[in-house]
Amino acid sequence: MTPTRSLHRISPGIRRATLIVGAAIGLAITPGRSEGQWPQFGGARQDFKVECKGLAEEWPDDGPKKLWNRELGDGYSGIIVDGNVLYTMYRTKEDKEAVIALDASTGKTIWEHAYDCPVREGHVKEFGTGPRATPTLDGDRLYTAGVSGHLHCLDKKSGKALWSHDLWKEYEGTFLNHGFSTSPFIYKETVVMLVGGKGHAIVAFDKKDGKELWKKHDFGNSYATPKLINVDGEDQLACPMAAEVVGICAATGELRWSVEQKNQWGQNICQPTYDGKDHMLFISSVEPACSKGIRLTRSGEETKAEEVWTNRKVRVHHSNAIRVDDCVFTSTGGDGPGLYFAVDAKTGDMKWRKRGFAKATSLYADGKFLVLDEDGKLGLVRATPEKFEILAQAKVLESQAWTVPTLVGTKGYLRDRKNIMSIELGRDAYASAANGGKGKRG
Repeated sequence: MTPTRSLHRISPGIRRATLIVGAAIGLAITPGRSEGQWPQFGGARQDFKVECKGLAEEWPDDGPKKLWNRELGDGYSGIIVDGNVLYTMYRTKEDKEAVIALDASTGKTIWEHAYDCPVREGHVKEFGTGPRATPTLDGDRLYTAGVSGHLHCLDKKSGKALWSHDLWKEYEGTFLNHGFSTSPFIYKETVVMLVGGKGHAIVAFDKKDGKELWKKHDFGNSYATPKLINVDGEDQLACPMAAEVVGICAATGELRWSVEQKNQWGQNICQPTYDGKDHMLFISSVEPACSKGIRLTRSGEETKAEEVWTNRKVRVHHSNAIRVDDCVFTSTGGDGPGLYFAVDAKTGDMKWRKRGFAKATSLYADGKFLVLDEDGKLGLVRATPEKFEILAQAKVLESQAWTVPTLVGTKGYLRDRKNIMSIELGRDAYASAANGGKGKRG
């Protein structure tokens, strides 16, 4: 771990990549979102935390109860939930991308919106050709981004396209080897997209008609989604770009801060975590970058950021990170082994690292972690700064299960590159069962 060092500051509005920022207060809730649903990547608060109680702590030997399972298609797009309707995306066999609405109770198709999406030259096909971004729900509209930069606004009830943009064609943004991956982010009346390129690294559109409202900055794009934080009364978006993580004013797009985060492939994917009580921002990516703790403070018209710590043993690739109290829990694995970590958010000290889940994504619910690794193994874990205890685990999906699970109430929704399924994770579903086998423990 590297000791504290101070970094210089600048006044608001200066558009250059210098490390600055304001101190955020608390966890920002995305405006206009319903708590009990899963409306966007990371959930209502973008923190991968679920408000629920009553999760079972033991599963049968064959894993949690499957409510339904159906074929879908290739892709890593997340699953969002609106009442009894699920939305996600996949690639069809006809070289099209499709946005699909499913009945959450049965998995049956309600509607599907498909469009031509030929794979761009130079796209690395080793891990599939997407889509990778997660739909975003706002009111009666659904916003989606395809692997070749097709941004759509759809009517959520019918799938009818209301407006669209071809981001790469219109802006000639950063070409990404694995395709466009930024999920649309709704801030008040705008849709904010990370595009990359000179003068249009970040673009905002009117969410009603798709009209461009502003475009700014010269950063290269990466594979992440903006995260909303509130900095002493100002809403900001923390945006992982190709070689830095930047913060902008959510309303105007003006630069507020920039933290260098260069890595081998320009892959800043992990969404930052932030806690306004101690003003600590956690960022992480693959080598030669690492994990960093940035303290955000603000005084008058000036803002600054202080790099408090670095930890070169924790390098998050495309897993997510979750902060619970003073600890960040996450999974690593790029070219190296997949390990699960607990890191002190204030000091960067490693509390523990454990094997058992290879390059995993996670949710936090009912005081436990629901962990899905890339090989399709699902686990229920009780993790604290002091211990890591596997309560139950079972293989439920096939390999390259990179999509973060979705959980609403006690119903879980999972997918890999072939299938999508619903599972029951509630304690009551198993209470009346005979005393059969219990899910394997670690």
